[in-house]
Amino acid sequence: MDYTAKLDEALNRLHDEGRYRTFIDIERKKGNFPHATWRKPDGTEQPITVWCGNDYLGMGQHPVVLEAMHDALDATGAGSGGTRNISGTTVYHKALEAELADLHGKEAALVFTSAYVANDATLSTLPKLFPGLIIYSDELNHASMIEGIRRNGGAKRVFRHNDVEHLRELMAADDPDAPKLIAFESVYSMDGDFGPIEAICDLADEFGALTYIDEVHAVGMYGPRGAGVAERDRLMHRLDIINATLAKAYGVVGGYIAASAKMCDAIRSYAPGFIFSSSMPPAVAAGACASVRHLKHDKKLREQHQTQAKILKTRLKGLGMPIIDHGSHIVPVIVGNPVHTKKLSDMLLDGYGIYVQPINFPTVPRGTERLRFTPSPVHGPDEMDKLVHAMDELWSHCALNRAELAG
Repeated sequence: MDYTAKLDEALNRLHDEGRYRTFIDIERKKGNFPHATWRKPDGTEQPITVWCGNDYLGMGQHPVVLEAMHDALDATGAGSGGTRNISGTTVYHKALEAELADLHGKEAALVFTSAYVANDATLSTLPKLFPGLIIYSDELNHASMIEGIRRNGGAKRVFRHNDVEHLRELMAADDPDAPKLIAFESVYSMDGDFGPIEAICDLADEFGALTYIDEVHAVGMYGPRGAGVAERDRLMHRLDIINATLAKAYGVVGGYIAASAKMCDAIRSYAPGFIFSSSMPPAVAAGACASVRHLKHDKKLREQHQTQAKILKTRLKGLGMPIIDHGSHIVPVIVGNPVHTKKLSDMLLDGYGIYVQPINFPTVPRGTERLRFTPSPVHGPDEMDKLVHAMDELWSHCALNRAELAG
């Protein structure tokens, strides 16, 4: 076989469909977020404003986080030295897990190298703990959840997105004595809609199922202390396992689950993704811990974040843009064509210094390709004006029919 030719075929398919992903080299500057420098392939530099980052609150630049990381780095050095059971558990990891358990009102928490790994490792391990487990998964769950459920070798059922009645039908059709778990998200990141947490918890109670929620796009941003949508809706006590990230609102990197002490102990003891992965560096754990602790009390920053999202959605709607608005902080503008989406992204970057990545299939369904904006509290009026002006100009320039797309 000509392996190189096969690679060429696979990559050319992406190019032909307008779905080939390109990365740009960005240099963030401390204290200057969301501004950054784009290092172009030709060696030149251009100042840009980042409009698609997941550092939702700018905590990756916050002095509290940086100071904690510097202190830990100076005290301990760079790496953790191993997996959690081979010298990789430090006082910083334990402090972070205690902070996260307190955040979610759970007995314990378990930190992973990413929320992807936390989802994959936990969901693939649960059938080992509960033989015969049936997992009911929302069809729009994140790829990490899908992969973990796929790999676990157990039974799975996929219910239509946020369709509680369909979920009920699936659960009612299964053995009432079989162990069950419902896996879903609080905020779905591509459309920005919310999962029906209370209704799913009611079904879980009715059918004797565990609940597993992904709060990745909600922690730090919703609830009185930033514990997520479940905290906002006073439902955390009804959720058995909460998954979330340290890489978005908390501005660092890593993921975790929060649950009962026995659940965390069992996952810690059985999940290969936890057992055989080196732990995060102590400096990262320290920065994450400082970020979580700070955001438990910074209600004003969360309010500013929501206000910025509302302003941007209102202004883009005023231009006739096809916005998806479910009331969350995520601002998707539907373009509906991968080539047009990539063209808009390129023109915003080259002509206006505005960086927003195109979102194409398979991340979103074909025909719903989009630009996904993530305004933050540090995107000021000038940055907002520049973005809205650029979108107004380029939408017409690209000959996109607003009314048709909106319909």
